[in-house]
Amino acid sequence: MATSGPAELMRKAEDPQRATFLELFFDLVFVLALAQLSRGLAEDLGWSGAFRTLVLLGAVWWVWSSTAWLTDRTDPHQPVIQSLVIATMVGSLVMAAAVPEAFGDTGLIFAGAYVAIQLGRGLVLVAVLRGQELQRIGMRGLFWYGLSALPWIAGALAHGAARGALWALAVVLDHTAGKIGFPTPGAGRTPSQDLVISGEHLAERYRQFFIVALGELILVTGLALSSSGFARGHVAAFAVSIATTVLLWRIYIHRAGQVLAEAIAVSADPVRLAESASYAHLAMVAGVVAVAVGDELVIAHPLGHTPPAWIAVLIGGPALYLAGRARFEHAVFGRVSRSRLIGVLALAALTPAMLPLPPVAVAAAAALVLTGIAVSDAARGHGRPPEPPSPPC
Repeated sequence: MATSGPAELMRKAEDPQRATFLELFFDLVFVLALAQLSRGLAEDLGWSGAFRTLVLLGAVWWVWSSTAWLTDRTDPHQPVIQSLVIATMVGSLVMAAAVPEAFGDTGLIFAGAYVAIQLGRGLVLVAVLRGQELQRIGMRGLFWYGLSALPWIAGALAHGAARGALWALAVVLDHTAGKIGFPTPGAGRTPSQDLVISGEHLAERYRQFFIVALGELILVTGLALSSSGFARGHVAAFAVSIATTVLLWRIYIHRAGQVLAEAIAVSADPVRLAESASYAHLAMVAGVVAVAVGDELVIAHPLGHTPPAWIAVLIGGPALYLAGRARFEHAVFGRVSRSRLIGVLALAALTPAMLPLPPVAVAAAAALVLTGIAVSDAARGHGRPPEPPSPPC
């Protein structure tokens, strides 16, 4: 596959730390994946639909996140690493295509693609990284991905609630194993101090995935408007949806979204901080997926009665996003702005009053709360020097 030795495959301190075009190419698959997830949630706006969406999102996120960490520690310009990223992209595309019927006829395709990505990538890393610490990490990962493959495949062969329970177990196994360092009999676990990461690269990768999520939101919004006939009520709902998208972006970049790399650089435990930022982004992306569902519904049906399930995504999506954004802010600055907490509480307090209102009014109420947070951010930073990051870890 390549003639490069194991040492040449590792990222070096003097190498460029920016994300490569290959990684941006890889991200394109996840626009489809997130769109498929929002589509599935829109078709099943109940507790079971939300649970299934979270399980599938957990798997999709873990493939993306583990790839981001891989390209953070290896040189993505090396042919072996490029081949791994491209193979992962193809497998992720198969997963994305299988998402709509993952709890139906394409369950084995989804689970099989996921297991093939994780085990196949681990086998290649173990083979080509002889003598490197990442080879030992790969061996530990193979042990755990082999364990989680059992509930993944067993769940694909099961039906109904059994599939959901087994796949949820598999997702928890994978995420937990990664968080605690893949402890393996006879090989121990990977101490965080043994991991060398590039804060600049990971921070850029998280920003890029958040932009991917916003791209999916814009895609869904545009398609909904296209099929609406451009009537007055639909256009008004579209305007509210676009305003919400801009506000989500604005709240993200102020200010933690801009200084994550600096926070990782000054952190006493940069790996722990990067992991905390990863799960904060997962929560924010989950919120954006819910917002996309709400936008699609409100553009298609801006007037009339608003079912409680619609209120759940129109109000709950922004609330989940703000909760993830608050965790992100705490990871970077060691504190949370009051506006984030007030925003979540305001959305919760507004929920009962939304029942008699039409969908476009519910969406507008959520957008007004987000506007208040964005204005508060701007007022707090006006005329003051930028706050330096002060991570708690």
